[in-house]
Amino acid sequence: MEPLNKKPVLIIKNATIETPGLLEEILLNNSIIYQVVDLEKKEVLPSSTNFGALIVLGGPSSANDTTDLMILEIARIKEAMDNNIPYFGICLGLQTLVKAMGGKVISCTQKEIGFRDIGKNLFNVRLTDSGKKDPLLDKVPPSFPIFHLHGETVELTENMKLIGKGNGNGCTNQLIKVGEKSYGIQGHIELTHDLFDEWMNKITEFQTIDREECRSDFNHLWNAYHRTGKQILLNFFKIAGYQSTRLTTKNLF
Repeated sequence: MEPLNKKPVLIIKNATIETPGLLEEILLNNSIIYQVVDLEKKEVLPSSTNFGALIVLGGPSSANDTTDLMILEIARIKEAMDNNIPYFGICLGLQTLVKAMGGKVISCTQKEIGFRDIGKNLFNVRLTDSGKKDPLLDKVPPSFPIFHLHGETVELTENMKLIGKGNGNGCTNQLIKVGEKSYGIQGHIELTHDLFDEWMNKITEFQTIDREECRSDFNHLWNAYHRTGKQILLNFFKIAGYQSTRLTTKNLF
């Protein structure tokens, strides 16, 4: 039996507005110590080796950027992978993982924003056969709704495993696994009601879609969206070795 993970979790924010949301709720509810570093505010990014898990959130930057901050972020992710530190990346956090481990980040055929594509079809993630057997997706439905805010996607290497596929145009690679304890998801599963409202009001990309329809979708899909996101995140913290009564007994479906 592996020892319990008692090290803090490091959360990297690539944009001040993209806060941990549901992630933070789970960390607080399970008394898991964590540190948040906001790169937009130029906060110092520590070595990932001092932490028990690394989580990288989204943002408007590209993993292909050659800024000092992005170069350092990619290096910290590579450092975490070299030291077998559990990793979870959301949106840009998936793309930086792929970039750090030798894959490619490319433009989507069409940007994915909100809950629907330009044809008004709801975005959806379907688990692959390997995904259905993966501990990250234990108790997760074989298909679930997803919220998007991205214009880039990834090309995987042969050492990366696709565990969830999307139904969007040109953005098939939605859920990936690298090694034994490192994952990335292209969509956002961390939204709370407050975070959703802030994004709708402040992020300019949402001016390009029907925001009232998006709000209606959020309210209609909330139960399935929230349960799925919470189950995935609880599963990740179990994989990373953070154990508590809430983590070990939770079954949201």
